[in-house]
Amino acid sequence: MSEEHRGHCLCGAVRFRTQGDLSKIVACHCSQCRRQTGNFYAAVNVRDEKLTVEGSENVAWYRASNRAGRGFCRTCGSALFWKGDGSNYTSVMAGSFDRPTGFSIGVHIYCADKGDYYEIADGAPQFPQGG
Repeated sequence: MSEEHRGHCLCGAVRFRTQGDLSKIVACHCSQCRRQTGNFYAAVNVRDEKLTVEGSENVAWYRASNRAGRGFCRTCGSALFWKGDGSNYTSVMAGSFDRPTGFSIGVHIYCADKGDYYEIADGAPQFPQGG
């Protein structure tokens, strides 16, 4: 039987379901992620064919760079997705999943750009840029 996870935005206008095993959390410390969320992004990568989104008409996409889009709920503003151009997966924000998740941080990326108000001390690999 395939593992399933569910989640939603703060107001519930966007709900999603994933099927199958998910990646460990990728923690991105780049300035764009920090500015969008107020801290670092913590997301799991889900193959597109394993992600079902209900209420997708409530998802707005913002092009923060020329290589990816950031999806958020147009009603409550919850950050939900990150999608690289041409990739076959979507990064889904870990905090939007229903508990229990069983997730753990697997890697930290863009650590050279991290906020100066916290330390990374969980033992997961750290990369100055992408991993």
